[in-house]
Amino acid sequence: MIRDEMLADLLQSDLQELLSVSYIVLANNQVTNRHIEKRYRMPVQCWSALYVVDRFPGLLARDVQRLLPRPQNTISRAVSLLQARALIRTEEDPQDGRARRLYPTPEGATLLAQILTTARARQAEVFGVLTDDERRQFAALCHKIAAGPLLTRSDVMPD
Repeated sequence: MIRDEMLADLLQSDLQELLSVSYIVLANNQVTNRHIEKRYRMPVQCWSALYVVDRFPGLLARDVQRLLPRPQNTISRAVSLLQARALIRTEEDPQDGRARRLYPTPEGATLLAQILTTARARQAEVFGVLTDDERRQFAALCHKIAAGPLLTRSDVMPD
């Protein structure tokens, strides 16, 4: 079996939904992450955290993990790198002295704008095979799955 036939077989198997999502995410990450890491010296967890902080200034660091489901130590390293590069700044939360609120710096907003130009072009490239209606339907289905109670936890995989 050649590679395309093997992939088609996997994507039509009894695990087709999970494998399809994984294949799309992993293949895109391979391209996107490589580009952003090479060009901006920034792993995916950093630029995606910067995006979230820019969209929601004053966000608590712990809330980044809720929006970008990654291990806490990964988010902590991303926040530390963004701070070290002066792309975000932190302020103590008035209700909890241990918590930190995150804000983009002007340098962070400028860098993010550059990254987003490329990310939007990549998004158009990946989803260009879909019609506008299919893209809306795809996004709606993804939103429905993301809003479900068992995406970031599992009854069948409780560990």
